[in-house]
Amino acid sequence: MSKPPAPDDIIGRLAAGDVATLAKCITLMESGGPTADLIHRGVCAKVGHAAVIGFTGAPGVGKSTLIDTYIGALRRRGHTVAVAAVDPSSPISGGAVLGDRVRMRRHVEDPGVFIRSIASRGHLGGLSESIHRVVDLMDATGRDFIIIETVGTGQSEVEVAEIADICVVVNAPNMGDDVQAIKAGVLEIADVLVVNKADLPLAQRTTEQLRNMVKLRRDNQDVPVVETVATQEAGIESLCSTVDALLAAGARDRKRNRERRIRRLIAESAGRMVHEYISAAVGGEMADLVKAAASGEIAITAAARRALKNMP
Repeated sequence: MSKPPAPDDIIGRLAAGDVATLAKCITLMESGGPTADLIHRGVCAKVGHAAVIGFTGAPGVGKSTLIDTYIGALRRRGHTVAVAAVDPSSPISGGAVLGDRVRMRRHVEDPGVFIRSIASRGHLGGLSESIHRVVDLMDATGRDFIIIETVGTGQSEVEVAEIADICVVVNAPNMGDDVQAIKAGVLEIADVLVVNKADLPLAQRTTEQLRNMVKLRRDNQDVPVVETVATQEAGIESLCSTVDALLAAGARDRKRNRERRIRRLIAESAGRMVHEYISAAVGGEMADLVKAAASGEIAITAAARRALKNMP
């Protein structure tokens, strides 16, 4: 039986752009564990090249079709692309449903495009818990653009703003629920607003509504609104130009964006450790803390602080 490749060998293959190694490493990151930690640590010095573009929006607005067309435009410009399409989890296997990969099938045979469907596994925020590490793996392979597509659950999808350099919020005419979702918070994360299916009735009205709603943002940022018809590739060049201009304007923020992602990874890891410690602790002071909190002798937050102090 042959030995598995050493972490240094794996990292070397990733840096060389080997897609088979990338696919295996993504699976490893989804499973977690010491080996995943070791590989992720190794690739950290090789990231920072790719521009990360997040696409989010309510189901049915045409995110996957729009991304498919956007990929085509990037490829015509000579850019390489990796896509992390976060799909709903199968209730049976726990794996991704793979719907997005079907809608982007014209790029499957293109070596300049890597597409991976990732199961959300019920993770709130429209993404998956492993997406941060997956983005770093894709970046380490030298891809020019990394595209993230969220599940499409509406109001909970603000997490993508903590990962992407540019966040594109996709909308469609005649979708009242979508507009309500934007009012509830998704509008705040948008760097670009897209009205897809702009050939439908009331498209202009939706565009005007979004432009007016942007004025209510706390940061008073002027957010561009782009109309597209993804099925006809209409408006895609305008979207590309808009994203390129925003990337150029925020080029110096790349390092800060990555540090923000790493901070979130540390917080998530710390949260898991605390949860596992408190859940597994039996007897002793932890048992006394639980009884005291249950009887109201001590507040939950005070009990949590004591538990943290007792962690090894």
